[in-house]
Amino acid sequence: MEIPAIQGLSVETTLLPLEKRAAVGEAQQRLRIGIPSEAPNGERRVALAPYAAALLIANGHEVRIETGAGEAAQFTDVEYSEAGCDVVESAGEVYADSDLVAKVFPPRPDELALMRERQVLISALHLGGIQPDTLKRLMDLRVTGIGFEFIADPDGTLPIVRMMHEISGSVAVQTAARLLESEPPAPGGRGGRGLMLGGISGVPPATVVILGAGVIGEWAARTALGFGAHTIVLDTDLPALRFIEHVLDRRVTTAMANPTYVEGAVKSADVVIGAAMLSGQRSPVVVTEEMVAGMRPGSVVVDLVIDQGGCIETSRPTTPGEPTFVAHDVVHHCVPNLPSLVARTSTYALSNALVPFLLEIGEAGSINDALWSNVSLRTGTYVYRRHLTKKNLAAMFGMPHRDIELLIASGI
Repeated sequence: MEIPAIQGLSVETTLLPLEKRAAVGEAQQRLRIGIPSEAPNGERRVALAPYAAALLIANGHEVRIETGAGEAAQFTDVEYSEAGCDVVESAGEVYADSDLVAKVFPPRPDELALMRERQVLISALHLGGIQPDTLKRLMDLRVTGIGFEFIADPDGTLPIVRMMHEISGSVAVQTAARLLESEPPAPGGRGGRGLMLGGISGVPPATVVILGAGVIGEWAARTALGFGAHTIVLDTDLPALRFIEHVLDRRVTTAMANPTYVEGAVKSADVVIGAAMLSGQRSPVVVTEEMVAGMRPGSVVVDLVIDQGGCIETSRPTTPGEPTFVAHDVVHHCVPNLPSLVARTSTYALSNALVPFLLEIGEAGSINDALWSNVSLRTGTYVYRRHLTKKNLAAMFGMPHRDIELLIASGI
């Protein structure tokens, strides 16, 4: 079995026999962890790889997984069974017997109907598509909801988001390179411009414009430069632009993302990659429909922040089954779960980030104690019992919110 390294975990400790592990820590609680299939979401990732489940089980926890949950990421039920998981036939069985449910996608309405009171839910929230009814249902059930988008280290780094963004930035350029090819045409009869990103001797490279100099933008720029493309990065954050110039050894062109620069760059671009985002908020619209209409026919737009509303006005969510559409003769790719295209790599990355948090919840003895002792989990909490705990979500939906630390301290 492949066992990638997990930072901060000792394999020697986590794989101790059950009878010896009690000496390592008597206080930990046995968690019953549920992993439902994401297939109904058109999602190929799964929350835990078999090796990660084995680590949790070796630490005294139980893992129950829906049959076929890892299939699209090339993990078989046999692998999960050999890791010690209880492989069950339905999502209902997963939810019925789990203290904590770990997912990739936010829960669908049919999954909300399966959830039990006071369960812990760890998943993405997808700020661009979250509905107030979902939040209200979680609060009615007194669920503790922890969102990938909010889990932050003490220095402000978003560990799960960062991993997915590194993958998204890289895969976006791979996707754009394919869509620039003349064939196959996108739905609506529009093929790409028939360009190679890196050009060739005597033929200049394609121009890739990246909106946003954050983690997504950095990794998109790294990959575009690797292809040999002419790469331009726009942002309103001057220190971020300085940083990306520094780490990429001034091989990129940077500019402030004011309307004049954005319009000029987009008009000259063969590929526009949308990576402009605000942490915990809806993405700002940086490129207008008029700007898209001014792009050359067969150019490509990849909006990587569509799960937060998108930063290009013509963008709308698409699916892995139908990933593209054409607007103003420009091919658009707006799949919210782009890391799903490399499901195995993404599942390993997600597992690396999730397992330490799950172990800490078990070691704390209760979710309350875990939230109190771990600032990352506390920051990641968006609903706690009957209360919304994120100010930005409260403002988005006109709902009241309460401070998570006061709620934990009061024992509500």
